Amino acid sequence: MSNTVTYSEQELVSSLKAKDEAAFNYLYENYSGALYTIVSQIINQQEQANDVLQEVFVNIWRKIESYDSSKGRLFTWMLNVARNLAIDTIRSKAYQNNLKNQPIPDTVYLSTDAVSAQMRMDGIGLRKAVQQLKAEYRTLIDLAYFKGCTHEEIATIESLPLGTVKTRIRSALTQLRSYLK
Repeated sequence: MSNTVTYSEQELVSSLKAKDEAAFNYLYENYSGALYTIVSQIINQQEQANDVLQEVFVNIWRKIESYDSSKGRLFTWMLNVARNLAIDTIRSKAYQNNLKNQPIPDTVYLSTDAVSAQMRMDGIGLRKAVQQLKAEYRTLIDLAYFKGCTHEEIATIESLPLGTVKTRIRSALTQLRSYLK
């Protein structure tokens, strides 16, 4: 029987700031699936998504000092780290050049890793919470956080003023936060 350690969010953050490897292993085991799902929805190539996920955890390890619990939960901060890194990756020249040199597959299969990650993400209630939002909020959250669009891109896609997009996303995130508590 393995001795499984669990952490409260505050204990986990404190341990990570103290560079405790056991806490980092716990963080990876419990959050990698959800973060992989976010990354893989932005980056459609499994190998590249895996590389970005690894870089996400390196960034979390290095930048944990910048996490401020008064601004939000650890998971929300980690989602933003993952999302931002995935978006930076798809906008990079190297990624764009790599896309031009990829063969087109004959068939597409959903990997078991992606299915497993999706199930774990659903297990934390994120999809369920997003479904509770108004349709206009759901669309904006989907575009911003699951498809990696910028606010400007969303404004263009949805034919909305940029300020409206930002306000609605902020309102949606406030509602999501209350649903997840």
